[in-house]
Amino acid sequence: MRPDWPNAWVAVRERMRRELGDAVFEAWIGPLSLESAEHDDLKIGAAKPFVRNWVANHYIARIERAFRAEGAEPASISIVISAAPSPVVGGGVMREVSSSASISYLPPPARGAEIAEDSAKGLWTRMLHPQQTFDSFIPGRANEFGHGAARAFAEGQQSDIPLLFIHGGFGFGKTHLLNAAALEFRKRGRRTLFLRAEDFMRHFLGALYRKDTLAFKEELRTAEVLIIDDLQHICRSTATASEFLYTVNAFADLRRRVVIAADRAPQALEGLGADVKSRLAGGLCIALDKPDRDTRLSILKARAAEFTRHKPEVVLPETVLERIADLEDASPREMIGVFTKLATYADLTKKPVTLETAEEAVGLRAGPGIKTSIEDIQRKTAEFYKLDVKDFHSPQRARRVARPRQVAMYLSRKLTTRSLPEIGRRFGGRDHTTVLHACRRIEALIDEDPLFRQEVDFLSQMLQRKGEL
Repeated sequence: MRPDWPNAWVAVRERMRRELGDAVFEAWIGPLSLESAEHDDLKIGAAKPFVRNWVANHYIARIERAFRAEGAEPASISIVISAAPSPVVGGGVMREVSSSASISYLPPPARGAEIAEDSAKGLWTRMLHPQQTFDSFIPGRANEFGHGAARAFAEGQQSDIPLLFIHGGFGFGKTHLLNAAALEFRKRGRRTLFLRAEDFMRHFLGALYRKDTLAFKEELRTAEVLIIDDLQHICRSTATASEFLYTVNAFADLRRRVVIAADRAPQALEGLGADVKSRLAGGLCIALDKPDRDTRLSILKARAAEFTRHKPEVVLPETVLERIADLEDASPREMIGVFTKLATYADLTKKPVTLETAEEAVGLRAGPGIKTSIEDIQRKTAEFYKLDVKDFHSPQRARRVARPRQVAMYLSRKLTTRSLPEIGRRFGGRDHTTVLHACRRIEALIDEDPLFRQEVDFLSQMLQRKGEL
């Protein structure tokens, strides 16, 4: 007996309302209509191409299962563009449409293919670093708890804890642990979305501008695991912070996992409401501290072994590695930068790297006890660019002042242990985001302009040499 397709469609709609909830149903399923059912080939109409594409990609298999649950077995299902506005209730009106506008149902792709397809669009664009695994992370007294907790969380050992929050300074290994967790989750078949906070904010504000936030929410919540890096950058937008809280709550309600990293503990994040801070603090909060000298040396030895594996002729003596490890003011990321510069120097010049060569190449003449202050950096940078130190404290934005000020901020972050907020206060009361922007801008210019790189290297070396200040 041929099914009564209009009544089956009404039953399917009610079933999907119960499964999806009112908000999602009204956004995607509610506007659909049953266009025709000739020879049990169903054509379901959508008013707009975007809705047609989204339903075809995300809901058509669910629609087919709902029909089967209602005792109706369609031969095929196609999503088409409606020939006229869809009915307000029920969607039982039949209309003939051109099949050229349809998207037919295909069997769902394998899980890996589905992830690969999603990775090419929207939120799913970040490529994971295959070498940044838990095994390649060098633990020490300052970070072994964070390393162990992140690994246990990704392996599912902390199944009753929905959220892991990792915080610590720049270059302390947060992104490495997040990447390692993402690799582990995906290896275990969990659909994992890895975003920077800036990506989350940009995509959400774009959806808000297009009045398409439901599509953003739906795409985001197709993930089983959400990983967000540099959360401190989300604090600039109240609307984004609110949406972030809704997302974390939704993942908790669905018993899905969330991993977050920031440069400070939840209660110290600026611009977030008490409700967001409370939610973050309610998870497993882990602090990563600066690695001690032994850990720094272990990191350098591991990096040297990896470099030598690819280029056997490049060998950095242990005395040179120990000298780099003595840079107490350098973060691990900066320390690796010094190592990379020396290894590249050895590779290009084909000369052995001695301790004297290292100090000449990267300006390491100052002993570990010599400290450089922000005031020293401001004074030397101002002299170099023929400015007055007070120009760095002024609100001037002219290029002749703004660029040297950014250089001084960059060197303050590189050569001192001061935090971003502290550096900002020393430059006329600017906030930490201004300092971070300055550092990133100078790093980009160093990569793009060899002459500018020489200027910054000269200032850096001069500031680190005893007796020249």
